[in-house]
Amino acid sequence: MKKLLACLTISGTLLGGGLAHADSDTETLNVFKQAGDSASFFKRSYAYAVFPTVGEGGFVVGAAIGKGRVYVHHHLVGDTTMTQLSAGFQAGGKAYSQIIFFEDRRALDEFESGNFEFAAGASVTAITASAGGSAGTTGASASASGSVNNATTRSGGFNKGMAVFTIAKGGLMYAATLAGQKYSYKPRGAGSP
Repeated sequence: MKKLLACLTISGTLLGGGLAHADSDTETLNVFKQAGDSASFFKRSYAYAVFPTVGEGGFVVGAAIGKGRVYVHHHLVGDTTMTQLSAGFQAGGKAYSQIIFFEDRRALDEFESGNFEFAAGASVTAITASAGGSAGTTGASASASGSVNNATTRSGGFNKGMAVFTIAKGGLMYAATLAGQKYSYKPRGAGSP
């Protein structure tokens, strides 16, 4: 497991500038605010969690890790970490940004409750500079655009109070799933930076 996480960190460094040198929240949020349907979720969501860089890699057994921040009404309230272990047909490595929108306080409370994990049927809307696509239990779709800033997305609405979008940063990997992603949450104190 330690070797897999070490490889994942190296892959993240090569693909997306590294987990330690991740894009700032502001830069990542600006991209999501300009990317089609994800933009509208900022106005209709109670809160959101943003992960500037998630690194993922694997060969048969895979892992992903990312650090993020949670905002309620655009005010920073806590830190979160995403980890994922997976097994099955997979090979490669990739880096991506991810945002989770929470429709209401109930959905955020569920996320903050401890070790939150998405159900196997959860879906994600993927946005890339050259192609956008959505993969989920309701089928798949795709679109094209010239850059990340004008990427378009196709999305339904909230699923159980949450909506998830990702933007590929680099790499190539066969897999697109939220299943197995676990999240920990730590609230920020009044004096925290």
